[in-house]
Amino acid sequence: MLTACMDGLAIRQDGVYVDVTFGGGGHSRAILDRLGDEGKLIAFDQDPDALQNALHDDRFCLIHQNFRFLKNHLRLQRIQFVDGILADLGVSSHQFDEAGRGFSIRFDADLDMRMDQVGDLDAKSVLNEYAEDDLHRILGMYGEIQNAKSLAKAIVNARRIKPIRTVVDLKTAIGKLVPRGKENKYYAQLFQALRIEVNKELEALQDFLLQAEKVLKPGGRLVVMSYHSLEDRLVKNFMMKGKFKGAVEKDFFGNEIKPFKLISRKAITATDDEVNQNSRARSAKLRVAEKLA
Repeated sequence: MLTACMDGLAIRQDGVYVDVTFGGGGHSRAILDRLGDEGKLIAFDQDPDALQNALHDDRFCLIHQNFRFLKNHLRLQRIQFVDGILADLGVSSHQFDEAGRGFSIRFDADLDMRMDQVGDLDAKSVLNEYAEDDLHRILGMYGEIQNAKSLAKAIVNARRIKPIRTVVDLKTAIGKLVPRGKENKYYAQLFQALRIEVNKELEALQDFLLQAEKVLKPGGRLVVMSYHSLEDRLVKNFMMKGKFKGAVEKDFFGNEIKPFKLISRKAITATDDEVNQNSRARSAKLRVAEKLA
């Protein structure tokens, strides 16, 4: 959905833009191609592997940090306001394909799932140390798993016998609870729940969105692509209301107080060709909003 992202940003040649999920650098390259000599691009990525993809361009700066620290690091770059911000949420293809990162059910690997590879909390810690009630909450809320209570109980029972350290350990521990014919979907939901908890993804997303609104110039664009309903709901509510839940705030005269104008009321989804090229695009929802004065 590269073209839709670039169209959403409405890039000005002399503008200042931020790609807060640099990854392999594809979006950043496309932004730089549309910038003039006077333009500037700041990129963020907490994954140390992403640093290997840094672009050699005088207009480009890559910051090795989580996007929840957007505002402070822009200030360190002496940038107060920007013309556009792009976020492509979720796990990068590299992270899925790197067996040792533990993001994919395709490999028997250590259950890590840390985006930054330096945090104290990893998936093993969640599975082996969290109380049963907390596991139930995480699996139900973040994974939207229907039998989350039974699943949490099975994990706790299994770890009493042997710590759950690898993908195979986890599959063995819960195998009897996985619905037949829906194994891939079930494991994807489970891994999503663990990954969100390990990286505090929803908290980071909320921090980022609040800061994005503060640093965007009037007329600046916020472009966010999400891959599951929990993320998309936060993005949609914030773009529509300037908050994550509840009704839109109103002034004394009853006028709505909203920081953004929606460019497209409905989420933009991938074309058939894009899905054929990248199956992950099937679940992608792209939302675009413009900062009001």
